Amino acid sequence: MENNMKLFNTLTKKVETFIPNEDGKVNMYTCGPTVYHFAHIGNLRSYIMEDVLEKTFRYAGYDVKRVMNITDVGHLSSDADSGEDKMLKGAKREHKTVMEIAKFYTDAFFSDCEKLNIKRPDVVEPATNCIKEFIHMIEVLLEKGYAYVAGENVYFDTSKLQDYYVFSSQSEKELMVGVRDDVDEDTNKKNKSDFVLWFTKSKFDNQELKWESPWGVGYPGWHIECSSISMKHLGEYMDVHCGGVDNIFPHHTNEIAQSEAYLGHKWCNYWFHVHHLNDKSGKMSKSKGDFLTVSLLEEKNYHPLVYRMFCLQSHYRKPLEFSYEVMDNMENSYLKLRKAISKLTDAEEIETEKFEEYKGKFLDALKNDLNTSMAITICYEVLKADMKDATKLALFRSFDEVLSLDLTMGDLEEGGAVDQELEAFILQKIEERKAAKKEKNFAKADEIRASLLEMEIVLEDTREGVKWKKI
Repeated sequence: MENNMKLFNTLTKKVETFIPNEDGKVNMYTCGPTVYHFAHIGNLRSYIMEDVLEKTFRYAGYDVKRVMNITDVGHLSSDADSGEDKMLKGAKREHKTVMEIAKFYTDAFFSDCEKLNIKRPDVVEPATNCIKEFIHMIEVLLEKGYAYVAGENVYFDTSKLQDYYVFSSQSEKELMVGVRDDVDEDTNKKNKSDFVLWFTKSKFDNQELKWESPWGVGYPGWHIECSSISMKHLGEYMDVHCGGVDNIFPHHTNEIAQSEAYLGHKWCNYWFHVHHLNDKSGKMSKSKGDFLTVSLLEEKNYHPLVYRMFCLQSHYRKPLEFSYEVMDNMENSYLKLRKAISKLTDAEEIETEKFEEYKGKFLDALKNDLNTSMAITICYEVLKADMKDATKLALFRSFDEVLSLDLTMGDLEEGGAVDQELEAFILQKIEERKAAKKEKNFAKADEIRASLLEMEIVLEDTREGVKWKKI
């Protein structure tokens, strides 16, 4: 199919015209969450922009198959294969089993995605479902001479590659700065850059999840998971691989190394990376202790889609700085936009020429390396344009196939009105919560807040007392 979509390819460091392996079809892979804790809004920026990319492909007429993994084993607290497994860390923190932790935080992740109108990928595959595939891939790498066994672990031998550092011309020392957390030297490695494909029982005796393998009882390394899962569902050729910029090294670097060594040919043509969300103190991270989640934004009375619009107003390749002042301004813009659209009527016929003209402008913005900020600007152009309300509404419905901001779902402020009976019920629950807190029954107080949230009623504790809002 004819296409002029342009994307920045991290592999070539250029904006390139996107050409899929198979005409009209896009094989797309997203690095999914490690489900040991809630996703913070920095993580979710990447998933929002990946969602927009998928929806843009579909909007442009492509048939898309998108796969996402769920990391429920093997991701250590350092990306350089040291420290303890993040899943085990989460289980210890909450006195639960690893599988209980995995289920709870997987559900929490997709709940956040639903609130942010992020489409669930076509395939979601937990790593623990694919142990046979991991073992097979490692066996082939050993047979081909790209891997070796040392200290009962299996390592990938990076010295067998002509160019391991495919994403950068930087030196090994400079690239190691991209590895999170302290790096403990592994004396089993032949080369400093080698990475683990399979950990044995000897590595972590307290590991809860372990499987039989040709190299002993153990579990997979983190990097092997994405390669195997993507090939299982997308085959030997992938069009686009997505992730945050912190995945570039070593995770995506290692994925390319093992995948192309295994396959014997180029694996993925385009690499799409979303930049960090920062606050004034720097990059957002779970390791800081308190971190911002969708639930926390809701508690502060922000509709989750205000955060989605905040992300769309900036280019995905630029760092984005979060502050509540910016969120307040964004909320104001979002509410005004929804209100203006809610006043449009749908009684007249659609003006086909004008509809196609503005749809073309919108798609051109997205095809220009996903310029979502310009796409939002075109929404405001439509509001001001000399055209019938019905045409404008049709355009907003069309645009929302990608933006997913619920633009035609009505005025949020008016939609927030409730009848007297419901209002009385809410006030009663607020009093019950107040009494529970006075009796130090905080579990009951939290339960009341949660039950109201399920009814789309958000409570906010202020100096003037408890305020509530329907979202």
